[in-house]
Amino acid sequence: MFRTLLLLLLSASFAHAAETDPVITSIKNTLQTNYEQLIGPVDQVNKSPVAGLYEVVTGDHIFYTDKTAHYLIDGSLFDLKQRKNITEARSRKLFAVDFAKLPLELAVKKVKGNGSRKMAYFTDPNCGYCKKLEHELQSVTDVTLYLFLYPIFDGSAEKVRGVMCSKSPAKAWDNLMLNGVAPAKGTCDVQTDKVMALGKKLKVNGTPALIFANGQLNPGYMPAADLNKALEANSK
Repeated sequence: MFRTLLLLLLSASFAHAAETDPVITSIKNTLQTNYEQLIGPVDQVNKSPVAGLYEVVTGDHIFYTDKTAHYLIDGSLFDLKQRKNITEARSRKLFAVDFAKLPLELAVKKVKGNGSRKMAYFTDPNCGYCKKLEHELQSVTDVTLYLFLYPIFDGSAEKVRGVMCSKSPAKAWDNLMLNGVAPAKGTCDVQTDKVMALGKKLKVNGTPALIFANGQLNPGYMPAADLNKALEANSK
């Protein structure tokens, strides 16, 4: 409780500091007044790890600018020593998905062990890394998985329909991805269009795309050891 309260107080303190920083206020005013039609409404302006460079958050995008808002950079900021994409890490935090609001009724649900940890992911039956992910997930337990079948490769939509129309979509999916056994042709109504719309809304441009319980979205495959670490870290 004390730790949570302390974090809230620190967050409020930093937010207040940002609001009262005259440079940040000036940058935000300049961008909103002169360039909103170009970059969209400015939600936040924050100091970046680079002296004299400021982070500009607009909708679901991050730009960088100087203290006079004369220059605008659209691209990723890297920490070469740590080999870290700072922009990507910030994006995951700033644009986290509200896990509680995901339409989980559209997903294939699998419960492993006690199901205490949670993860949703977008996956395609013809995606090589999605198949690798399924093999890695064989070593992960005590998790509830929500699979959004997201057919973006040629020929995937028919396989997705077959899986969703089977008596047990979870078993049909495992049989397809782990054993290479395609499901029977599906003839039922499926809601793939809604899953595609959800992926577009969340800007899922490739598969697999993992969403952890804290809302952080990880684009790409992860091995079992990393999955377990992420599930533990993001379930607290």
